[in-house]
Amino acid sequence: MIKKWRFTYLAFFAIVLLSGCSEYQKVLKDSDVKKKYDMAEKLYEEGDYKRAIRIYEQIVPQYVGKPQGERLQYFYANSYYQSGDYYLAAYQFERFTKSYPRSDKAEEAAFMGAKSQYLTSPRYSLDQGETQKAIDRLQIFINANSESEYLEEANTMMEDLRGKLEKKSFEIAKQYNRISDYNASITSFELFFENFPGSIYKEDAMFYDYLARYNLAVNSIYSRKEERIENAKVAYNALKSEYPESKYLSRSDKMYSDLEQHDAELQELLENYTVNN
Repeated sequence: MIKKWRFTYLAFFAIVLLSGCSEYQKVLKDSDVKKKYDMAEKLYEEGDYKRAIRIYEQIVPQYVGKPQGERLQYFYANSYYQSGDYYLAAYQFERFTKSYPRSDKAEEAAFMGAKSQYLTSPRYSLDQGETQKAIDRLQIFINANSESEYLEEANTMMEDLRGKLEKKSFEIAKQYNRISDYNASITSFELFFENFPGSIYKEDAMFYDYLARYNLAVNSIYSRKEERIENAKVAYNALKSEYPESKYLSRSDKMYSDLEQHDAELQELLENYTVNN
């Protein structure tokens, strides 16, 4: 008896589902815009955003300039957001704000567009082109809506995005050191200090900058060695001044002693060369 009841229930459910699909397919192919509008509204209210999008694609252009156009355009953009397609959500929310700048939804749409762009930002180790786009878009929103209820969330997202760029910049500079491209590492750290003066990675960055200068100095040709040793010593003193109890202090002191030895050997070599010539 229970098995029969279950079969009946499943069969009924399948009939309802197929009926709904059949109705949806008919509306998609129908030329009646009103039917499409009603179906899109129904699907949107039910949270069936992906199917709603297919209908919005057909009818939104036909409602441009009409009273329903603003509502449709917003739902169209939000359907992409709700279905997780943040690239298209960002694009459609931008279209909404440009088409309806005086709308009651304009501020919300601008924020949602920026948030959608934020959600396209990848982890820090990947290319950060989308991250920069999101920062630019959030900055525009923040500048234009200083009293917005969304301001706190916008600032939080901005901090997160900048944190990715900061981490990316630090790791790139450190990676150059790992592959023994010390000049590139030094240049990258100089740019890092300029762009992120108050970075949470500052102590680490100052040490690795010193390490790059140390490695460049001790592996240098004689004609450049004295200058490079001096540059490494300057980096050491900066690290020690900024972080007198640095976690890198023991290693840094050992490197400094090594630099002193290299310097002494270089000076002795130069003196012998002068005497012999």
